[in-house]
Amino acid sequence: MSSTSGENTGGGLIGWIDARFPLTKLMKEHITEYYAPRNFNFWYVFGVLALVVLVIQLVTGIFLTMYYQPSAEEAFASVEFIMRDVEWGWLIRYMHSTGASFFFIVVYLHMFRGMMYGSYKPPRELLWIIGMLIYVVLMAEAFLGYVLPWGQMSYWGAQVIISLFGAVPGIGDALVEWIRGDYFISGATLNRFFALHVIAVPLALLLLVVLHIMALHEVGSLGPDGIEIKERKDASGKPLDGIAFHPYYTSKDLVAIIVFLIAFSAVVFFAPQFGGLFLKPANFEPANMLKTPDYIPPVWYFTPYYAMLRAVPSKGLGALLMLLAIVALFLLPWLDRCRVRSIRYRGWEFKVALGVFVVSFIALGWLGLQPATEAIYIYAARFFTALYFAFFIFMPLYTARERTRPVPERLT
Repeated sequence: MSSTSGENTGGGLIGWIDARFPLTKLMKEHITEYYAPRNFNFWYVFGVLALVVLVIQLVTGIFLTMYYQPSAEEAFASVEFIMRDVEWGWLIRYMHSTGASFFFIVVYLHMFRGMMYGSYKPPRELLWIIGMLIYVVLMAEAFLGYVLPWGQMSYWGAQVIISLFGAVPGIGDALVEWIRGDYFISGATLNRFFALHVIAVPLALLLLVVLHIMALHEVGSLGPDGIEIKERKDASGKPLDGIAFHPYYTSKDLVAIIVFLIAFSAVVFFAPQFGGLFLKPANFEPANMLKTPDYIPPVWYFTPYYAMLRAVPSKGLGALLMLLAIVALFLLPWLDRCRVRSIRYRGWEFKVALGVFVVSFIALGWLGLQPATEAIYIYAARFFTALYFAFFIFMPLYTARERTRPVPERLT
């Protein structure tokens, strides 16, 4: 009895918890004794910012579900009730809608950093794949959430996206009917989208985030020089070119989080619609299946793929291009033949190719926002779609012939 009592009180509350749950062990492995390269720069804050936005979305989403009514008759009115009658409801709704766009901003920048510094190269292939799965799940979550307000853009956007599944050979029509839960988009569709948005997809997203962090801490973080710090350690087993994540990077990330929250708050309070990019004006009108909008653009983070869809006359081919545009990102670890990881020491070929890829993606995003009535937009979308895919198709060739610079053995 005395030994049990000593076990409970000898180490205080933390000791009592550690005897039943590996709290201190987890803190050491993943924070205080997790060593990262000591030359992280600005590009390495976006992973942490993605976690911050995830928390914002989860918390605001919980409060929104307390008042939202997932039925075709009441959905739009319940959103208006949240905006007008619920105390601080407008703030919660705008935080959630703005958070969706900011989520994609930080995720796109996080992905770009991975491409710049070769974070997809061995032994981080699985880390990259899990990250790409997070991106795909996030796209699904954003689409489902976009439908829930049941405005004009919600309804007709769902009509466009769901109809794409009809291009699947053999089972297309049956698949579309199964997704809708009805012969047309109705309350049944809204109900299942609500269930997926608030339960199934967030659970999958949280699981993937945990796996992503576990995979990262297993292989270790890769700095901007592309040097493996685990290869050189001192007598105590600590990396010579690494520093503990806490307190060095936690304090640095805290500054980035504060700056991010200031920018986030500025948008929420002064420009929540952001000129129609974050919230479409037409979505403040209730859904009307008898009135088709003149133009049905998606939210900005889907517009690059939407431009690809419109670049070809065949809906089936357009849907295939959208799918291949995402699949190609999964294949980066095997398409890139260069042994050097970081863009700092890679040849001009990869730098030019990556620059063209970024320009093409941004251009497609802009073209996806433009009406399809002008032929010049269609031809431009075809041109930039070709550039987008050329980055991946020719990657095994130009990366195998790169003239790289010597990579230093130690961080300088």
